[in-house]
Amino acid sequence: MNLKKLLLTNNECYIANKNKKHIPKGGLLHSTGANNPYLSRYIAPDDGLLGKPSSQHWNQVLAGGRKACVHAFIGKLKDGGVATYQVLPWDMPCWGSGSGSLGPTKNANNNGYLQVEICEDGLNDKDYFDLVYKEAIELFAYWSKKFNWNPLTDIICHSEGHKKGMASNHADVMHWFPKYGKNMDLFRQDVKKEIEQGGEEMAEKVYNTLSECPDYAKPTIKKLIDKKLLNGSSNGLNLTESMLRILVITDRAGLYK
Repeated sequence: MNLKKLLLTNNECYIANKNKKHIPKGGLLHSTGANNPYLSRYIAPDDGLLGKPSSQHWNQVLAGGRKACVHAFIGKLKDGGVATYQVLPWDMPCWGSGSGSLGPTKNANNNGYLQVEICEDGLNDKDYFDLVYKEAIELFAYWSKKFNWNPLTDIICHSEGHKKGMASNHADVMHWFPKYGKNMDLFRQDVKKEIEQGGEEMAEKVYNTLSECPDYAKPTIKKLIDKKLLNGSSNGLNLTESMLRILVITDRAGLYK
């Protein structure tokens, strides 16, 4: 899984819920319903990987004119590669599924569901579908292991959420998955297989502050910050374990004298 982090701190959902916590009890899969596979349509600012954001991005009070936010997006980077971006803390409630027949106090937004949007294209590119489907499997396997979910019972899509009375009446993702021989039962089985194969460990820990970094890396990271070679972004340093190791090795080789 190609997991990145850029929190949408200007979104009204983040502002309203920043002091609220939930215990993630399941996952809800969405797709965007718009023919634009690029993450920059929804996520801002550009971190160097996303590209120039749309004017309708979701890092503003109203997301494209709506009160909405999910925990993550899956889609294309500016170079055409596929990634997952965490945009809300996992322990924060989101506004992703609207209100179902059970009413706003019992819907998925308020009931501990982690929610992710897959950025749709024209729904006619199998190569893109295969990439985002795999990315979604790995994300849900990671969540299932982290929060002790049963992937066969604790994962639904938006259309299934509507049938359960927990979400508004949207078709996603069952207007897309069957085009390529997939459905939610197969998706859940694939998540289970990913967990059994150890795929839930694929997401690397991300370090956003100097104090979070392991002791072996702190001297190098402090040196790079002091030299203004490492600035990070409004969301922090966004350094993975692999990146830390590379920086430490090159520091020990004398690159940052």
